[in-house]
Amino acid sequence: MLELLAPAGSMESVTAAVQNGAGAVYFGYGNFNARRNAKNFSEEEAAAAVSYCHLRGCKVHLTLNTLLTDRELEVAAQVAAHASAIGLDAVIVQDLGVMRMLRQTVPDLPIHGSTQMTVHSLDGVKLCADLGISRVVLSRELSRDQIAYICQHSPIEIEVFGHGALCMCYSGQCFFSSVIGGRSGNRGLCAQPCRLKYGWGAKANEYPLSLKDMSLAGHLKELQDMGVACLKLEGRMKRPEYVAIVTGIYARALREGREPTAEELQQLEQAFSRQGFTQGYYLGQKGPDMFGTRQEEKEPRELYAQARATYENGEYRKEPVRIYALIEKGQPAQIAVQDKEGRVVHAEGPVPEEARNVPLTREKVEGQLSRTGGTPYGCEKVMAKVEEGLSLPLSALNNLRRQALEELSAQRVLPPQRRHEDFHPGVRYENQKQPPVLTVSVREAGQVSDELLALKPALLYLPADQGAAHPDVVEQCQKAGVPVAALLPRICSDSETQALEAHLVALRDLGVEEALAGTLGVARRAMRLGFRVRGDYGLGVYNSQTVKELKRLGFTAATASFELKLAQIRDLSKAIPLEFIAYGHLPLMITENCIIHNHTGQHTCGNVNLLTDRKGERFPVVQAWGCRNEILNAKKLFLADKSADYARLGLWGARLMFTTESAPECVRVLERYRGRGNYQPSDYTRGLYYRDVE
Repeated sequence: MLELLAPAGSMESVTAAVQNGAGAVYFGYGNFNARRNAKNFSEEEAAAAVSYCHLRGCKVHLTLNTLLTDRELEVAAQVAAHASAIGLDAVIVQDLGVMRMLRQTVPDLPIHGSTQMTVHSLDGVKLCADLGISRVVLSRELSRDQIAYICQHSPIEIEVFGHGALCMCYSGQCFFSSVIGGRSGNRGLCAQPCRLKYGWGAKANEYPLSLKDMSLAGHLKELQDMGVACLKLEGRMKRPEYVAIVTGIYARALREGREPTAEELQQLEQAFSRQGFTQGYYLGQKGPDMFGTRQEEKEPRELYAQARATYENGEYRKEPVRIYALIEKGQPAQIAVQDKEGRVVHAEGPVPEEARNVPLTREKVEGQLSRTGGTPYGCEKVMAKVEEGLSLPLSALNNLRRQALEELSAQRVLPPQRRHEDFHPGVRYENQKQPPVLTVSVREAGQVSDELLALKPALLYLPADQGAAHPDVVEQCQKAGVPVAALLPRICSDSETQALEAHLVALRDLGVEEALAGTLGVARRAMRLGFRVRGDYGLGVYNSQTVKELKRLGFTAATASFELKLAQIRDLSKAIPLEFIAYGHLPLMITENCIIHNHTGQHTCGNVNLLTDRKGERFPVVQAWGCRNEILNAKKLFLADKSADYARLGLWGARLMFTTESAPECVRVLERYRGRGNYQPSDYTRGLYYRDVE
């Protein structure tokens, strides 16, 4: 049956999830999980939770799904070692460097790829399999056809989100909270700016970024038939009653092979919703109907009271066991108990005596042994062989049953034997001494001019579709002696892969040999077509182990996360050449929903639209591959006057990222970074390079 994975922000939520039928729970402990503001667990609480769950046939997954610095990896290795030792069933990870560390230190602990990895295509899933991942959580934006296609061809297990909050941005690609407020979603402290008001004029009077919660209730059989391995419920920040209600409704429906009833759907909405639920992405029906906000409503006290009753007063979850008994003359009474995983335990009691009055019968023995009330076990079957004419106190049978179940419980909570090695960061690569070269990325071919090329950027990143549509621009660059690399789309679904491949083949025929990839799926596709692939900021290069892992995967270069400070970039061990973003409107979000079309009903994405926040800041919204949107920061990152600071970081390149700039402006910016002219944006930012990000 489809595994139901429930959230747990506290031990009370663990109990609520388990008693209401969860197949697995997930929680975090320590500071390395995507809900750092949840209560989370101490090591002792985590160990107790694992025992509680395993005793009742429920698996436990640890969230270790944030980007970590080099200094944090050592502590994370200790957390992972403890998690493995107490028997956690899997660890959910975003950071490629963390995966590398886990393979070294706890090689027997299964790794699941977090939705923060932005895996949204079969290519991405296959690269996850190459990383040693046994299960991957797909992006929440995928339709049922896309999920079905991936499941049909995937070499590893597929997990999908089934219920709970939807981010506006593809998970793992959102920098809104960190760039604006210094609290990173990739570090577990998202401030949820998408839930605030924005507008298209002078006033912020709408909620164009606040999606309703997702609910795939009504599609459970379909998901199971597709081959989805696990259905995930979101909500580690929510109260235990919510966990009990949502888990119970989905678990009963799955167990009984049906969809939730109208009454159950109403209870889901009472527990938590944002003006109802949406199945928009799943059904391929994007648009304004997917959006909603949390309304002030009375707490459903009666529903919550009913929910508490399901986990506060005793054992409602019963693991099936089979009990066998043998009572023979002159031999100690014996019973054996077997659970559904095939564990068998034995217990011996006293030797039965000759019956003086009423002899023991098989029916009496079976009836007594089947009484497992008050324990986490339910007697599925009991079989006894009893010789005639014997007597044994019922208390002896009770003791035998208790003794056997206690031994079974001890075995069920016994952690598996797993290997553990110390963490070794490995060889450290020296920083190069020369200052970085300047590279340029453009959004449109029209931004490339002879004047720009005359300034000799070391590399020009040209969007693959733009390059294929404008071969003259590629030839223009080549004549000027400026090498071109294909800038790959940040999001490319399986249905779009064929078009991307056609663009890449056209560019390859023009002599383009390199590509820049920000997600794993497009990177794998470009490598298979023979391109030398560089890693972009979307891969989350936050530590030296990630750089080494990218090298192992075949990447020829990488881009440091712009959430790092300059000193942290300096300290990265650069196993492959590293560049950083030195100029431009930093990307805040990439969205599957076209918010421009939602607002106007028209596709005017080719223009630059401006989204206004409550403080009057105006964020450019531009078109991305596949009628998606990119929301850019209002202020441009500007570091031309700080070249002395980044010249000493050991970087290969400093990238000027042109998005909304005209061709003449691109030239002026590059001139300034070359040390000429006096260009300076009217309003600019230093990004996060000089300030701490939580």
